[in-house]
Amino acid sequence: MNEPREHWYEEDAGPLVRLYAVTRGRGRVERPELDLTTLVADAYPGMALRRTEPEYTVIVRLCRTPLSVAEVAAHLRLPVTMAKVLLGDLIDDGRLVYRSPPVPTGNSSDMGLLHAVLAGIRSL
Repeated sequence: MNEPREHWYEEDAGPLVRLYAVTRGRGRVERPELDLTTLVADAYPGMALRRTEPEYTVIVRLCRTPLSVAEVAAHLRLPVTMAKVLLGDLIDDGRLVYRSPPVPTGNSSDMGLLHAVLAGIRSL
């Protein structure tokens, strides 16, 4: 009895294999400077891109204006970790520049802001 093989694994595994292929097997990135709110921008607009994969081209086009890591991931429809791998490649190439948000200092001015927000909420 020969039953035709089901090809359910191709549909289910397709996107997973694709992500693995896009990042060349790199699923984790150790880049503490890239968090969800880090802004990335194209450092050399109009210059030819060294990498040929379409994802890199899309990232550079998106980053003509500064975007956060989360926004880039959303536009690419990729998990944030995968977007960080691709962004890291372009940063290492010198094509993208990044700016992390300022780290809170924990000084008293932060408490003043919190009191102002609380007063605003109470007035509602």
